[in-house]
Amino acid sequence: MGSLTRGPLGNHCRFALLAATQTDRDSLRGLGTYGFIRRAAGFIVGALRPGPRDLEDYGYLMEQAVLAAVDLGLGTCWLGGTFTKSSFARRIGVETDETVPTVVATGYPAPTSRRHWIRRSAGSEHRMAPALLFFEKLPRGRLQPVRANEFSDVLETVRRAPSASNKQPWHLVRSGADWHFYLHRTQGYGQGAIASLIKMADLQRVDMGIAMCHFDLAARERGLSGRWSVEEPNLDVASRDWEYTATWSAAPPKAKTV
Repeated sequence: MGSLTRGPLGNHCRFALLAATQTDRDSLRGLGTYGFIRRAAGFIVGALRPGPRDLEDYGYLMEQAVLAAVDLGLGTCWLGGTFTKSSFARRIGVETDETVPTVVATGYPAPTSRRHWIRRSAGSEHRMAPALLFFEKLPRGRLQPVRANEFSDVLETVRRAPSASNKQPWHLVRSGADWHFYLHRTQGYGQGAIASLIKMADLQRVDMGIAMCHFDLAARERGLSGRWSVEEPNLDVASRDWEYTATWSAAPPKAKTV
């Protein structure tokens, strides 16, 4: 966890793997998702300081930790809520200017039959069609479903990425060598007076970081290198109610040595 300190958009986070205590389990009783978890062995907890694109970096780095746990054969489950004054915050020594947006429960996976039932209950088996998520820019800024070519597998990993309530709020637009990430909010989700009162993290921004992580890692796995930037492009998406997040730009191919 010590290497997960700086996100691609410049924010610093810190993470810890904590062994579960009864106090931790009791503090999660009010979360609907927690009903699917029994006797979690531990929790991955992260803290960050406020900054531009902070939750996107948090989601990116936390998902890296989640994928590392999965590689070890562990089961994981994201838990969203308000944790800044929880037992998790106390155990990692959260400072006055830090927040704890989410935690991830981890432990031994449930039997296969129960995992399938949980995934069906949560809607995790259903994903939006690629044509609803991925686009490319045409002349005069018009968009059409993307012809992914070498990025088809990369986009599929994004499509299958986890998100709060399986809302998949990300939309990607390819323009030349650039992939622009936009947040398309689910109307009313995670917003309103109650969410503001309890200072609940904007989970759909965390979801954007998760999508960025899946895109980045899958691209690297396929030898497609690039870099992240925050430079809003001149795309006519205002009528679509999309919020710009970040851009991944493909690196030019290296010159061959003779």
